[in-house]
Amino acid sequence: MSLQFVKAGTSDALTLTGISKRSFNSDVLIGGPPSGGPPGYMSVPFHTKMARQGHLYKLTEEGLIIGGAILFLKNDILNVGRIFVAPEHFRKGYGIFMMQEIEKMFPEAKEFTLDTPVWNARTNSFYLKLGYKEIKRDKDFVFYSKIP
Repeated sequence: MSLQFVKAGTSDALTLTGISKRSFNSDVLIGGPPSGGPPGYMSVPFHTKMARQGHLYKLTEEGLIIGGAILFLKNDILNVGRIFVAPEHFRKGYGIFMMQEIEKMFPEAKEFTLDTPVWNARTNSFYLKLGYKEIKRDKDFVFYSKIP
């Protein structure tokens, strides 16, 4: 298995948009809304813009894109805007691999932050398993932090 997690280019935006759409739309199977995801999750122009600005990343296996992430580094804080994996690759360790790579790629980060919907038991347990601590929640989201 040759996995790579690297910065994506604008030419990857179409593929990553398709994976993002399928990944977030699969949340309906675990109690999520019928369709919906984070802002821009099914927009090619959004993913193209994220690539242009250097925030879009891709996970490849044997050169094939199977997942992605949108990351924002600001003042020593890395915000994981989102990560997503193609549904046919769920529960194979790819999300864990991506999160570990993200933490390695940004040694200058003094804190990693992210949020996930309150209703999503799958992602909440995933981030807790990776050592993220809940720092607050509102009616919609749980906010997490990890200090390396």
